[in-house]
Amino acid sequence: MPLSNTPATPDPLAWVAGSDAPEKRVVELGFMALTDAASLIVAATQGFAQPYGLTLNLRRQSSWSSVRDKLVGGELDAAHGLYGLIYAVHLGISGGPRRDMAVLMGLAQNGQSISLSSELKAAGVIDPDALRRSVRHSGAKLTLAQTFPTGTHALWLYYWLAAHGIHPLDDVRTLVVPPSRMVAHLRARRIDGFCAGEPWGALAIEENLGYTVATSQSIWADHPEKVLGCTREFVDQYPNTARALVMAVLEASRFIDASPENRRSTARLIAGSDYLDAPVAAIEPRFLGQYQDGLGHAWMDEHPLRFFGNGDVNMPYHSDGLWFMTQLRRWGLLREDPDYLAVAQRIQQTGLYRDAATALQIAVPDSPMRSATLMDGSHWNGSDPAGYAHSFALHAIADTAPPLISKP
Repeated sequence: MPLSNTPATPDPLAWVAGSDAPEKRVVELGFMALTDAASLIVAATQGFAQPYGLTLNLRRQSSWSSVRDKLVGGELDAAHGLYGLIYAVHLGISGGPRRDMAVLMGLAQNGQSISLSSELKAAGVIDPDALRRSVRHSGAKLTLAQTFPTGTHALWLYYWLAAHGIHPLDDVRTLVVPPSRMVAHLRARRIDGFCAGEPWGALAIEENLGYTVATSQSIWADHPEKVLGCTREFVDQYPNTARALVMAVLEASRFIDASPENRRSTARLIAGSDYLDAPVAAIEPRFLGQYQDGLGHAWMDEHPLRFFGNGDVNMPYHSDGLWFMTQLRRWGLLREDPDYLAVAQRIQQTGLYRDAATALQIAVPDSPMRSATLMDGSHWNGSDPAGYAHSFALHAIADTAPPLISKP
């Protein structure tokens, strides 16, 4: 059933004819079963794409490696993607073929979490200090899962552990698990914790299998998260289609963030079996910024998952891409410092985004760079990425890199 207040008639701004018509009118659009895919689901199903001459065929994927392979192979035109996945494919370190890639826009900020098992909770491991003591005095390494070797969840997990004096590559074992399988792995005691997007952290609490020890926004408030990614070939071959796609998703993003009721209706929509296939009760609270951690604490988060933020969420900032490259370098996934800025300028489609946002009267920041201070006090502004990558006390920068893929 359509959500309330979604478009019923074509938008007069839509570019559907003449030289601005989309070259490819049917777009195969990949997504993972995560709450931060909401803007793509809303755009495809609630009338936001048709005014721009597009039909969006949603294709749910089972893993991030499937997203990678189908983007590179052309089965998907664009997809809900991890920043680190898009950059890793472009840089040739994703575990698959190298292709020139593109980030069309940001899809979300915030809204990921690090969960630990109920067994650790029962043992009194309920904060970072207790976790560090457990890691140092336990005879066996804890096993913590993330969703893709170069993805955001690996990097949030590594950053958080390192900020608390735990070396993520030496002190614990990490492995790759698709996000929708995290709770099952926790239940089977194959893992001691995980970092993933929602609703899987909330579901672990609901099923009394784990608790939230940290949110990603506590690592970096309003951090970049998922993006709308594609190959550079898609942008070059179908520039009007790419721009129309960005416009449709921008409109859907603006709709979701417009009111709590829009968020509630969106949460109910994405809970369906074709999308997340998860209980609304595990989706809606954190979708609305209402958090509880499974340890008796509850709060309204000041930096919840957001999709629009007056366009600030969606700008493909060069500095965001640069930051992820610094972390790939920090942990040895990049063996050498790349030409950071040249790579970001190639991947981030700021010109295309600017055209789409301007047509929708959405403000576009003057600069493609932004700054932030992260949980450990490190200040990031993108001015010296190589220096930043080499500045951390805990790192794995060396001549050799760890294996790219670790499987359960």
